Amino acid sequence: MNRRVVVTGMGAITPTGLNVSAFFQSVKEGKHGFGVITKFDSTDYKCHVAAEVKGFDPREYMDFKTARRMEPFSQYAVAAAGEALADAGIRMEKEDPYRAGCAVGSGIGSLQAMEREYDRLTSRGPSKVNPLFVPLMISNMAAGNVSIQFGLKGKSINVVTACATGTHSIGEAFRSIQYGEADIMVAGGTEGAITPMGIAGFCALTALTSSDDPDQCSLPFDKRRSGFVMGEGAGIVVLEELTHARERGAHIYAEVLGYGCTSDAYHITSPAEDGMGAAKAMLLALEDGGVSPQSITYINAHGTGTHHNDLFETRAIKTAFGEHSRNIRINSTKSMIGHLLGAAGAVELITCVKEMEEGFIHKTAGYAVPDDELDLDYCREPYEEKIPYALSNSLGFGGHNASILIGQYVD
Repeated sequence: MNRRVVVTGMGAITPTGLNVSAFFQSVKEGKHGFGVITKFDSTDYKCHVAAEVKGFDPREYMDFKTARRMEPFSQYAVAAAGEALADAGIRMEKEDPYRAGCAVGSGIGSLQAMEREYDRLTSRGPSKVNPLFVPLMISNMAAGNVSIQFGLKGKSINVVTACATGTHSIGEAFRSIQYGEADIMVAGGTEGAITPMGIAGFCALTALTSSDDPDQCSLPFDKRRSGFVMGEGAGIVVLEELTHARERGAHIYAEVLGYGCTSDAYHITSPAEDGMGAAKAMLLALEDGGVSPQSITYINAHGTGTHHNDLFETRAIKTAFGEHSRNIRINSTKSMIGHLLGAAGAVELITCVKEMEEGFIHKTAGYAVPDDELDLDYCREPYEEKIPYALSNSLGFGGHNASILIGQYVD
């Protein structure tokens, strides 16, 4: 378990950019990707805004026939994985393909396929259902398609833990390299669930924002918050065993130091009110990485903009860090790109890596009105400062908590 793991490549498809560079530039500028839903008529729905991916053409990343055999969540994953592998300089013809694996998760899979084929079933009968319906729809097909597209013949897994999927996927990939099962892991999360059933379902849970103002709809940690904004996209990182990365002269962005995960064992949608589960996940990640709580100065929070999440995550941070929590910068990338569900944690980890690289902590866009118990530093404005360590949190329906600790790479 002493094999060191580093980040050597990154790729992203997001509501504010179709690659890491464009996405992070928008983050630095505090730009959001919110707007009126265009994928279907949302007139009769309680929520009318989302963070849609814009201008994405799958044919720019794969051939037309291949694209037709993938749903959006798989297309996003393949596109982001292609960017990440190119960024890492991985040439699979020079690698042992059985030492290169894949851990790409999706929280939902394809609601589009479910809706489309159910309509076909009820209107035209069972014989008219698409023969590829199941492999188009099931959530592991993002990992399957990434593996097929890039020749990754090693361990291939799909972690499904709702909104913690991306973080768990990267964490399990980290463990796979530590344990010696792989030298390279392409890891992250993907989602494309802005559909009638997706929006209706989260509306029924009263989880989505009630605001129709794109500039004031996603307000993590703000007293005016009314729910999250549904987003979509993918975030993929290339994790690599350190010696392997050094031997091929790879650029190293950061080192993955620790991974912690717990279950609240409390409620199917609400985090534990005392925040103990999330607090323990953070502390386990720090213990795993051999880093003291007092060394942490920055946390990329789950920060969805729902009343319960932001309150209970704040309690979790206070529980884990005590008085030191007041010295920690805390922000939410969801304030600009919404909640990418299974892709959220992966895109947010990429954000942490880029912030660490550039010495920049982005603001929580829209944050203006403090809430009574939410009294920590939620980054009303951006900061320019060195980030020795970054902790990224994800909390998922079902009580899933995951935290990943990264640090500046030191030879």
